[in-house]
Amino acid sequence: MNIAFIIDPISRLDPGHDTSVALMEAAQILGHQVWITEMHQLSVVKGEAWALLAPVELQPVTIVGDRYQIPNPWYKLHPGKVKPLGEMDAVFMRKDPPVTVSYLYATYILDLVKPPTLVINSPGGIRRANEKMYALQFTEVIPETIVTQDKQVVREFLETKEAAVIKPLGGKAGEGILFLTNSDRNFNSLIEISTKQGQEPIMVQNYLPEAKLGDKRIILLDGEPIGAVNRVPTGKEFRGNMAVGGRVEKCEITSRDLEICQELGPKLRADGLYFVGIDIIGDYLTEVNVTSPTGIREIDRLNQTQLGEKVINWLEDKSTTQKA
Repeated sequence: MNIAFIIDPISRLDPGHDTSVALMEAAQILGHQVWITEMHQLSVVKGEAWALLAPVELQPVTIVGDRYQIPNPWYKLHPGKVKPLGEMDAVFMRKDPPVTVSYLYATYILDLVKPPTLVINSPGGIRRANEKMYALQFTEVIPETIVTQDKQVVREFLETKEAAVIKPLGGKAGEGILFLTNSDRNFNSLIEISTKQGQEPIMVQNYLPEAKLGDKRIILLDGEPIGAVNRVPTGKEFRGNMAVGGRVEKCEITSRDLEICQELGPKLRADGLYFVGIDIIGDYLTEVNVTSPTGIREIDRLNQTQLGEKVINWLEDKSTTQKA
């Protein structure tokens, strides 16, 4: 198969961490041709989605002890060609968030990629699935949550709680998440900063004390869980995100986790969201990550698995079905 990946500049990727690299490696190992492009290299020509596609050869990482050993150089990029994305068997949209206007325009271009080429995740699904708001459809499995830009609404919510967590709707990797108590003297300022003086809504969730024990990332493939990793806050940091220094540890997928996955699975499949990372704290779903979910490298290292190959094997079967 020919598989295209829309990514951030490859020189900026961390082969020991980035799931995009794990997927590209797996595709190459399984005998497929890997192509890469970037969002700004997408075009529409004669009603079709085109891209500047460059073939790439990867030198796979290896695990030595408890760390990844990264070859230098770890990739070789060949000259690109402008060609229709419809010539690919699959296209992975793996540009990191935030979902900006440019990102949305890219999804409109990807709408023009027609079957049997499979786009993962569906551009329409990405547009429907803001990574904070999407979870609000599953009220039985999320903590008590409000979304507002009204300071008084936040005040009234917080009066019934000991503490809450504020999240910008367009944030990523823990950026801009704040811990707020009902007696915080900075309340007014924090809400003003978070809502940009009342111009943008924010998510406010009841703080879950279990967050101290970790924020579990579960990877779902076609609505089914295939692996998990726990991200534990370190030092004085209350966030467990790896991007802000969270420590990763091996964990199990519990019966409650499975209940949550079963709740989400049908909706994810219906929206074409095939490769997803969900975040669970204690017994509650907190986020659904659909743009560029990560975690495979950490799960593989801790569990001696090869989740990238599992994803590509699924893609092979899915592609065969698409063409039938």
